[in-house]
Amino acid sequence: MRSFAAFVLATAVAASAAAQSTPQPPPAPPDVAAPPADAAKTPSGLASRILDAGTGAEKPLATDVVTLHYTGWSADGKMFESSLTTGAPAMFALNRSMLGMRECVQQMTVGERRRCWVPQDLAYRGQPGRPTGTVVFDIELLDTRRTPAVPPPDVAMPPSDAKRTASGLAYKVIKPGAGTRRPSAFADVTVHYTGWTTDGKMFDSSIQRGMPATFGLDEVIRGWTEGVQLMVEGERTRFWIPENLAYAGASGAPRGMLVFDIDLIRIE
Repeated sequence: MRSFAAFVLATAVAASAAAQSTPQPPPAPPDVAAPPADAAKTPSGLASRILDAGTGAEKPLATDVVTLHYTGWSADGKMFESSLTTGAPAMFALNRSMLGMRECVQQMTVGERRRCWVPQDLAYRGQPGRPTGTVVFDIELLDTRRTPAVPPPDVAMPPSDAKRTASGLAYKVIKPGAGTRRPSAFADVTVHYTGWTTDGKMFDSSIQRGMPATFGLDEVIRGWTEGVQLMVEGERTRFWIPENLAYAGASGAPRGMLVFDIDLIRIE
């Protein structure tokens, strides 16, 4: 057994490492007071400038759920909000954000960093306790996905390019992961997911709740236990799970084949 002093030292080292690994908000940009001459302007009054180009071609729809890092400053350079202070990106439905954020992000592609100057009528509109006047956001778009309320076009049955396992599980990778580890059948995992019946009815979604779920793969339906073991961290996969691998006709549970989009965020 470790001594108490060794435990304290190890805890302090871990806390220090965690603090160092948490991204820090950047200082106010030199052009925070006004957009530069090379900033693009829209008819609404929004101005923006690309800081780093994106890696894809897809741009979010107004109804998409986006994942991003952002920092906001008032025009005098005072930071008022940043996802970087928590170390976790923000995820939200774009149509529930301020008008200027919505318009700016819809111009972006995944992987892009952009600076946006948002006039007051597209920002907080004089809300008490919020910055007044033009606000400036640096935004990094990490991911975009369609709203869970709209089922995928292949929800009724697996497409011809879906892979199948001996059990009858069908699956298709929607977004490849960057990891290499795959979870065991007894691993704890953190995921985002949405489930639909084959007639397109959504019955459960961590995306709508805005919080990922963590659980053991030995505590879920058999289709999940088998399917998530095929995934690597960072991957998004769509699964078509036959009833015998899902709720097997249990009272009060969805019946028939079920379709899940699962993001494997982390193997705990």
